[in-house]
Amino acid sequence: MKKIITITLILTLSTVMSAQINPHAIGMRFGGSNSFGAEISYQRGFTGSNRLEVDLGLRARPYYSSFALTGVYQWVWPIQNSFQWYAGPGAQIGSWSYDDDYKYKGDGGTWLAIMGQIGVEYQFDFPLQLSIDLRPGIAFGNAYGDIFDLALGVRYTF
Repeated sequence: MKKIITITLILTLSTVMSAQINPHAIGMRFGGSNSFGAEISYQRGFTGSNRLEVDLGLRARPYYSSFALTGVYQWVWPIQNSFQWYAGPGAQIGSWSYDDDYKYKGDGGTWLAIMGQIGVEYQFDFPLQLSIDLRPGIAFGNAYGDIFDLALGVRYTF
């Protein structure tokens, strides 16, 4: 019985406790895998425990260009001191084009994706936020494959 009361109390306190959500944060999200590398990242806080993150990735290389716009709704929970963790669902829309004037003349496509995101972040005493997160997703349409992105975020908070 004591275990049930203790577990219920912990779950209740964890839902009552809210993380510190900044009203706004802007910066960069540096990813790898089959993501866009560096993305411009913006976060908009709604309440003490949720926010929206919007990221814009652009890629331009000889004969190849692409973009992706990603939106993720996140719930944020405190861990300890200035550490927090977050998770939530999201979606992505993107487009790519390839034209090397030889074999792949005028090839391209668009895609939609659904994804999730989970990560941990640290909020400094000054307006800087560092985060690391994982964003897996499933792409539909003319995409290069499914999305798996591990990224480091650096944002100015205001």
